[in-house]
Amino acid sequence: MTKPAGARRHLPSSPFNVPAPAAPPIENYEVGDRVSHDQFGLGRVVALEGDLAVLIDFSGRQGRILSPFSKLTKL
Repeated sequence: MTKPAGARRHLPSSPFNVPAPAAPPIENYEVGDRVSHDQFGLGRVVALEGDLAVLIDFSGRQGRILSPFSKLTKL
């Protein structure tokens, strides 16, 4: 017969024992910072809503980007 499936152990040299990578730090933005967004393109920060969101002007169109700002980079 077959053996019952028990708890699996990974060897110390197993690639599955690698800890998860640390999350990148959340970037701080100031009013007037030039930014680039993956979908909306280039823009300028016009307002801050604490650490929760930033309001950005993308060439006459405003967008509110929520934290974490994964698709937003400071230029």
